[in-house]
Amino acid sequence: MGFSAYFLITWDIIRYSMSRGFYHVGRGSGANSVVAYCLKITDVDPIDLNLYFERFINPKRTSPPDFDIDYSWREREDVQDYIFKRYGSEHTALLGATSTFKKRSIFRELGKVHGLPKVEIDALVENPQADTNRNLITEKIFQMSEQLAGFPNLRSIHAGGILISEKPVTYYTALDLPPKGFLTTQWDMYVAEGIGFEKLDILSQRGIGHIRDAAEIILKNRGIKVDVHNVDKFKKDKRVRQQLKRGETIGCFYIESPAMRGLLKKLHCDNYLTLVAASSIIRPGVARSGMMKEYIKRFHNPDKTEYLHPVMKDQLKETFGVMVYQEDVLKVCHHFAGLDLADADVLRRAMSGKYRGNKEMMRIVEKFFSNCRAKGYPDTLTKEVWRQIESFAGYSFSKAHSASYAVESFQSLYLKAWFPLEFITAVINNFGGFYHTWVYFNEARRQGANIELPCVNNSKFLTTIKGKSIYIGFIHIANFENKTGRQIQAERECNGIFRSLEDFILRIPVGIEQLILLIRVNAFRFTTKSKAELLWEVHLLINKSIPKNDKSLFYTPPKQFTLPKLEHSSVEDAYDEIELLGFPVTLPYFALLKTKFRGELMAKDLIHNVGKKVRLVGHLVTLKYVRTVKKEWMHFGTFFDAKGEFFDTVHFPDSLKNYPFKGKGLYLMFGEITQEFGFATLTVEKLAKLPLKRNPRE
Repeated sequence: MGFSAYFLITWDIIRYSMSRGFYHVGRGSGANSVVAYCLKITDVDPIDLNLYFERFINPKRTSPPDFDIDYSWREREDVQDYIFKRYGSEHTALLGATSTFKKRSIFRELGKVHGLPKVEIDALVENPQADTNRNLITEKIFQMSEQLAGFPNLRSIHAGGILISEKPVTYYTALDLPPKGFLTTQWDMYVAEGIGFEKLDILSQRGIGHIRDAAEIILKNRGIKVDVHNVDKFKKDKRVRQQLKRGETIGCFYIESPAMRGLLKKLHCDNYLTLVAASSIIRPGVARSGMMKEYIKRFHNPDKTEYLHPVMKDQLKETFGVMVYQEDVLKVCHHFAGLDLADADVLRRAMSGKYRGNKEMMRIVEKFFSNCRAKGYPDTLTKEVWRQIESFAGYSFSKAHSASYAVESFQSLYLKAWFPLEFITAVINNFGGFYHTWVYFNEARRQGANIELPCVNNSKFLTTIKGKSIYIGFIHIANFENKTGRQIQAERECNGIFRSLEDFILRIPVGIEQLILLIRVNAFRFTTKSKAELLWEVHLLINKSIPKNDKSLFYTPPKQFTLPKLEHSSVEDAYDEIELLGFPVTLPYFALLKTKFRGELMAKDLIHNVGKKVRLVGHLVTLKYVRTVKKEWMHFGTFFDAKGEFFDTVHFPDSLKNYPFKGKGLYLMFGEITQEFGFATLTVEKLAKLPLKRNPRE
């Protein structure tokens, strides 16, 4: 089919990146090719996993296939730069794209049009159904949002697509030059497919970055060299498997979301193949069809599994008769309905949405049903098999994709199981993951770390670890200049630690606003002076116009002073930390509550009290918004208890109408503890946001 050049160009890119020591993950349907495996484009062995090559390339595939290659977000631009230089800017371009109006972006854009202040727009985006966000203007926004959904918003760049052409790219399209400096086509991937281009997907992924960074931090902090590619060892490690089974996966690539942690616990997942299945089961298609619940049920009772047909038992035994992967659709269409594998893949692709209803799809659908009639299948059987195919064929992963993700998940799991503090530090420094940064600092504390505020004598621009102490990086201080953060680190490494506030001002060219931020976040605590003393001192020093970098022997410091004893409290410090870092460090959030009540139970006790109605106190971590069949909103919540342990909640529409969420913070909840396959949740009937102290006397 003429794809040799495409394979070899991809191999050339892999060869270059490996020579630079870059770590890559080749995922997607390309891993169904044994040639791709031999060329090290992917680490997934298609023979070992019984993958179908036709999922990648077949004679009837009208659109060209492509490889998805993930790199660390820090290394991807280097790889892109190599491709442009290797194949020439005349023949190379990034792929353009068109961004459409969807979901929360509509509220944000329409909010700007109607002149809403940022605070109100943020509140509307965060919780569109809240009573406080309902007024004449927002009602107009809701009406217009339904009309705008799906329309073009702006032209942008494809997430990772790169085109390489024999003739200059300008034979086919005009080009843009975005700020990053790589030429970009003015049409998108669908036009490229129509012309016959095979794109390369060079993607950025923070999961790879935190794996690599974790290995470097472990070597520096503990002197232990970890081979992150020794995945076979990780799969067999008892500690890793137990951690996976418990759902202890915060920070681990692809398996840290509340839904995924819940699925892992329900499956009691402790091995690679089950994790591969879980990576696909979590997708909307399988869950929506009801087959996710059925899969879990069959997983725990394999002997009681009833297969729709002997073909299902033969071809889908690994997944207990449930179509979990895209390859399973091929198997069923081929072995059950008698379609050839090429037709089966055309049908699978057509059901993804873009080609749904076209003549080729309708021809194959008719062939599917006519073949089943010819085989003598009852209509009820054929319709049920078709329902399962139709419900998720366009949403489930290819098995190769899931296998690639599961490999990366095991790498993360191993690092977290054996080196949790170094691993979480790496996650924080890659600014990636399902949760906000403060959740990862909480996880580090939960794993035994001492979280330290930024310090001019210990912190660096990024977060660092020394033994069990994790020093928050300067980058996390709100409104603090990155340039100054880097200068502090460089100056200290070159000329030693700072001896006083005055010494710091002499050596670092910094304004009064930046100094006040450092003082408020207690970055000069090595001086043993209070914040009030330092704030007074910094104004005297700045007003005396200390010459920058003047280390003259004749410089005379300002006179010493004595301040009266000023009132100070840990609550005041906590609010400084919340304002500047986004979360309190010296006090837990729960210590700021006006009430001493911490809930009748802790998260670990829920599974032992199923059926009881209890009151729990939790710190809101994240909410998932879901529309019911009746088009009403319901929420799935995730909270911390007072000990920093996760627990999950369900909020049905009737409860939300009377007891809506009111933004970030701590909540008192009343509801019934329920469980499914050993995973406990609280079905909330009532909730109220709890007030916080504003001073230590409250």
